[in-house]
Amino acid sequence: MNIKFKDINTGIVQARAVIEITEGIFLNEITILKKGGEIIVELPQKSFRGKDGKMYYMNIITFANEDKENFFKLEIKTEYNKWRGQNPKILVYENK
Repeated sequence: MNIKFKDINTGIVQARAVIEITEGIFLNEITILKKGGEIIVELPQKSFRGKDGKMYYMNIITFANEDKENFFKLEIKTEYNKWRGQNPKILVYENK
């Protein structure tokens, strides 16, 4: 699995991942979050407002079972940790 990460410096979002599923086919907008000191992988969803006014969310990626989903997220998390080790976050502070 070929994964590329883009550094994001807003709130709890740490990075976004783009995964090349097969040659020339990419999956965008996988989000790497840091909540409570833990790294979480969030998969893309489609959101829409129904006729009843409620918001509905539909997963873009579906898995045969929960184990496959967890393994997929674990692979992304492992690759992110390797990437982050090679590309540490640089914080810039402005002196006012």
